[in-house]
Amino acid sequence: MKENNIKFYMYLMIKMNLQNLEQLESMKNSIESMSKFHQIEILKILSKHLCKINENKSGVYINLSFLSEETIEEMKGYIDYVKNQEESLKTVEYQKEEFKNTFFYEKQDKDETILYNETH
Repeated sequence: MKENNIKFYMYLMIKMNLQNLEQLESMKNSIESMSKFHQIEILKILSKHLCKINENKSGVYINLSFLSEETIEEMKGYIDYVKNQEESLKTVEYQKEEFKNTFFYEKQDKDETILYNETH
């Protein structure tokens, strides 16, 4: 079973300007690349705003072009939150690895140093 099964689609509407279309396309790509947990959180935001959600055996489909500004802003906020958390976790993991390499490998090298007695 495919883990990411939420699909977003948009109708190209004449009144929608290019900036909004690019913004929605970016949101769509971000959401589709998220883990299932985060996709479910996005669905909770959508259902809270009573958005129309279509579901079939291939996944869940949402037409982003009919969402209210309030809904879009809340979704953008959640997407930004997830990205910030992922960046923070990457930074913490990097720092943890640096500390591990610096402290434990240097200590191991010091512990393995052999001292020679030159008074044979």
